[in-house]
Amino acid sequence: MLNPKELLNMQREAKKMQKRLREKKISGESKDGMLKLFMNGAQEFEDVWVDDVLLDPEMMDRFKKDMKEAFKEYQKKLQKEMAQDMDIDKLKGMFS
Repeated sequence: MLNPKELLNMQREAKKMQKRLREKKISGESKDGMLKLFMNGAQEFEDVWVDDVLLDPEMMDRFKKDMKEAFKEYQKKLQKEMAQDMDIDKLKGMFS
């Protein structure tokens, strides 16, 4: 069981981690480059860029496909970033 001091330390660390995640800017792009998502490491939406061609109502299926591709790329980049951060944190802990 955690004592109150340990619990406070864990809460502080969680807040620091959340702040670091919000500071990470990660993008995802569709394979055809016609749609780009901009999100942070906390998975919060920041912005989107859409080529004018995709704004045509006739292109709705393509728009959806590109959105999925861009989000998938964002997720892969986020996972890679998180893995790197964890490895760095583990190394720091070993040498501290």
